[in-house]
Amino acid sequence: MTHAPKPRPPTGSADLPLKAVLKSGVVYTCPMHPQVQTHSSGACPICGMALERLSLSAKPAPNRDLADMTRRFWISLAFALPVFVLEMGGHLAGHHVILPVRFSDGVQFALSSPVVLWGGWPFFKRGWTSVRTGRLNMFTLISLSVGVAFLYSVIGLFAPALFPLAMRGEGGGVPIYFEASAMIIVLVLLGQMLELGARERTGGAIRALLDLAPRTAKRLVDGGEDEEVSLDQVRIGDRLRVRPGEKTPVDGVILEGRVSLDESLLTGESMPVTKVAGAKVISGAINRSGAFVMKAERVGADTLLSQIVEMVAQAQRSRAPIQALADRVSGWFVPAVMGVALVAAMVWWLVGPQPRLAYGLVAAVSVLIIACPCALGLATPISIMVGVGRGARDGLLIRNAEALERLERIDTLVVDKTGTLTEGRPAVTSLTLAPGFEAKAVLRLAASLERGSKHPLAEAILREASEQKLSLCEPSAFDAPPGQGVMGVVDGLTVRLGNARFFASEGAPTPELLKAADELSRQGATAVFVSIDARSAGVFGLSDPIKPTSLAAIKALQAQGVRVVMLTGDNRQTALAVAARLGLEEVEAEVLPADKARVVDKLKAAGRHVAMAGDGVNDAPALAAAEVGVAMGPGSDVAIESAGITLLGGDLAGLVKARKLSSAVMRNIRQNLVFAFIYNAAGVPIAAGVLYPALHLMLSPQIAAGAMALSSVSVITNALRLRGVRLT
Repeated sequence: MTHAPKPRPPTGSADLPLKAVLKSGVVYTCPMHPQVQTHSSGACPICGMALERLSLSAKPAPNRDLADMTRRFWISLAFALPVFVLEMGGHLAGHHVILPVRFSDGVQFALSSPVVLWGGWPFFKRGWTSVRTGRLNMFTLISLSVGVAFLYSVIGLFAPALFPLAMRGEGGGVPIYFEASAMIIVLVLLGQMLELGARERTGGAIRALLDLAPRTAKRLVDGGEDEEVSLDQVRIGDRLRVRPGEKTPVDGVILEGRVSLDESLLTGESMPVTKVAGAKVISGAINRSGAFVMKAERVGADTLLSQIVEMVAQAQRSRAPIQALADRVSGWFVPAVMGVALVAAMVWWLVGPQPRLAYGLVAAVSVLIIACPCALGLATPISIMVGVGRGARDGLLIRNAEALERLERIDTLVVDKTGTLTEGRPAVTSLTLAPGFEAKAVLRLAASLERGSKHPLAEAILREASEQKLSLCEPSAFDAPPGQGVMGVVDGLTVRLGNARFFASEGAPTPELLKAADELSRQGATAVFVSIDARSAGVFGLSDPIKPTSLAAIKALQAQGVRVVMLTGDNRQTALAVAARLGLEEVEAEVLPADKARVVDKLKAAGRHVAMAGDGVNDAPALAAAEVGVAMGPGSDVAIESAGITLLGGDLAGLVKARKLSSAVMRNIRQNLVFAFIYNAAGVPIAAGVLYPALHLMLSPQIAAGAMALSSVSVITNALRLRGVRLT
């Protein structure tokens, strides 16, 4: 397809804002010009490409344009084949062997007319629109070439006397090109049918996401009974039951039950995740264990799955900066081709062999057809559409094509520590015991005491006890002196947890435990001492654990030549300890939220291509400042909105995949562009007849039409290879 350098807004409903159009139902848009939005299907007023639905439903709607082109193709083919046989048979065996010349020409006219006038009508409409609006495109060339060839043949059949004697052949007839006109239309229809079919398949990624959500939900009613309702009837606050093997219908929180959920198709995380009461669940997750009851919190378009579908669809319609190159070339290409066709016709008419005018017409028509820049126009958007869909399958949510293109050239990654490199919440990483104490007994007493506390470190101890399935009891005489720790009575035993100062009066830590605490401090962990009945029992080591995939991801990025800089607001000692375990040499610690963006700007000012990865609200300015912002899936909505790419799995391993995808997509686009440029550069001179003086070889319009269709199909087929690219 071709585009004008500065397209004007289309007329009619395409001028409406998206939100206004959406209110009226189904909306259609152009994959190459997203600003075109209209209520009905048809052709883009800018480039002539068939419009497609702005949003897809889980149940595929019939593609009326594909059905129309398919019907026109088969009917036109049935009429065009006899025309082709008559003309080619006449050339091979002589017209009189099959039918008399005039009768054969009349039959060809009768059979080719419905092909050209009905089968090719959509192309003539698009061609006329391109002339009327001043946006010349491939349909300008097709309608002009077919129209000239068909009109020339009609005049030659019914008014041969208008042509000079030198152009007339046997019986005074003029060479006609009804078969060329008909076969060109048939081949262009075939190309359109294949293109629309390929574009239909690019929506498979979105439909696969839509298929994750069930069509119905089981809602609990008064009396504890279940009623099955359609998903659009679920309201916020409804209690829903999800049985083993079923999918979570909406986003919400578990009220009852302990289950294992498979969220891999949404997050890319291969291992099922254990969820208990109070845990959040997302729509589309598969229940791999027992039944549970949940409360709906986000329904309809507000669910994470619906938002992902919308963002994937928007990204597939977005334009990569490299598309500007194809736009600029296409902007002057069509007028240039028309000029070349005119020059070719003139040269043949002036110096070519007899019949000169016929040769000139063939050369001009062939140039107009073979130079149609449809392959050039498809080169970028088709690769972006397939690539974005491929990323969605692996939990890579790409918001726009620009982020996908820029990611390939990133050479510096600034990565937030908490929640990105680490889990983002404290956990018990060690327990050093004094002689005479047993680990589970100490953990059980400590966790029972912490049931009365809401401190994050208390939650870490409680979580550890829950994972070990320890039975807890209620503490009594609970007290929490500010800044020191907690104390109380558990099972008749006086239990204390806190820092070393808290034990100055009784239960002071032993030298061995104090030494262990110093080592924990050097590792960036927090030491929490515990005493039982005034006896020093042990010391917990609590820290924000590094995600299991962080080390391998950083090594993979460094192997790709990416410089990794850790950025954190934590104290330098903790930051350096984490950096040492990850093999990072560059650390920016104790950075205030407002200064994170300045770190990114400083690196960019030094000539680096910077990506920023983070998950918190305080990371949003830095994510926006970076060339590519990368948000962790479980992070804040603000961070996700500020980023160009979201890793639904929540770890940097997804970024390694995203860079591989970026490289694959950009390589695919360059292959398509090179092919399209070379094809047009080589095809135009051959069609104009440069090989005729040496080889007496001239390209027929039918072959030119077939080559033009083949170029588009080749570009689409190459782009579809991205669906099978390996990202691991």
